[in-house]
Amino acid sequence: MSEQANKQELTGFRKYMKEQNIEFSFNRIFIQGLGGMAHGLFASLLIGTILGTIGQFTPGAVGTFLAEVSAYTKEIQGAAMAMAIAYAMKADPYVLYSLATVGLVANKLGAAGGPLAVYFVSLVAILAGKLVSKRTPIDLIITPTVTICVGVLVANLIAPPIGSFAVWLGTIIMWATNQQPFLMGILVSVIVGIILTLPISSAAICAGLGLVGLAGGAAVAGCCAQMVGFAVCSYRENKLNGLASIGLGTSMLLVPNLLKKPILWIPPTLTAAITGPIATCLFSLRMNGAPISSGMGTSGIVGPIGVVTGWLNPSEAAVKMGEVALTPGAMDWIGMILICFVLPAILSWVISEFMRKKGWIEFGDYKLV
Repeated sequence: MSEQANKQELTGFRKYMKEQNIEFSFNRIFIQGLGGMAHGLFASLLIGTILGTIGQFTPGAVGTFLAEVSAYTKEIQGAAMAMAIAYAMKADPYVLYSLATVGLVANKLGAAGGPLAVYFVSLVAILAGKLVSKRTPIDLIITPTVTICVGVLVANLIAPPIGSFAVWLGTIIMWATNQQPFLMGILVSVIVGIILTLPISSAAICAGLGLVGLAGGAAVAGCCAQMVGFAVCSYRENKLNGLASIGLGTSMLLVPNLLKKPILWIPPTLTAAITGPIATCLFSLRMNGAPISSGMGTSGIVGPIGVVTGWLNPSEAAVKMGEVALTPGAMDWIGMILICFVLPAILSWVISEFMRKKGWIEFGDYKLV
């Protein structure tokens, strides 16, 4: 490329976009954006749901306080998601702060599909804010005004249809799982489990679709199969540190290993294909807690906690699906423990050991870098 072309590029549109930290890439939009959305949901609705559940069993003023906290987190979840997305996408301070209003409005207008509406509306508002950020002497006025006005306008235009579409798609998946629990148990478990390990937020996707009920149970099975499965498969290389960081943290830590050798994905994925239909057909495992829990697996034990929460106090999404609070029996507890912990560990270990003996997996393949 000539020197003249380089100068044009440095003074042109690309230079401006780089200076404003605007990047149209898969990593920025999907990995960072969806990851931020999941973090915002976790720090608001999900933690509030957990605290609210604890409050149900805590008498007196402490229980009342926890219930109050839980109610506040549900009200603020849209703002938390939007600000977390802005933070993950490296937005300037005034853009980030302005996303509180945008997220609140998008979540409200998106109704049951609010999380997905917040995601798309936030992307547009962040872009608008970044375009003008720090470009005028009155940045304190211009940047928040542009970010909020564009965000609220876009929310009014697209949040309702996005919310309706998300609800429709989630309803279709849940309906199909109820009609064909074996086949859909396999598909949902495998697909959501794979998404969990990829640098894309399965939690955000499950929340956006409002995935609860049997489909949510299949998603939990797949996510637990990936996390517990990879933790056990890699124990030879990573010992207790790896067992904890992968099994209780995230299986995304192994993405570099999987990119080098995709066959390493077989043990937990095949396990998910087995535990998914067992969850739906044998134990009727339902995730009726917060939908985000369907895509969390054993990360912080959020998936199992969500199952228990759904037994005691179904989320709004579950109530709309006609689910009611249940008194769990022995089989419910056995099923949850088997699907979330025991079967993923045993099946993944057996499959991986077979593959090691065949030479398909070698020592060091699962070593965390």
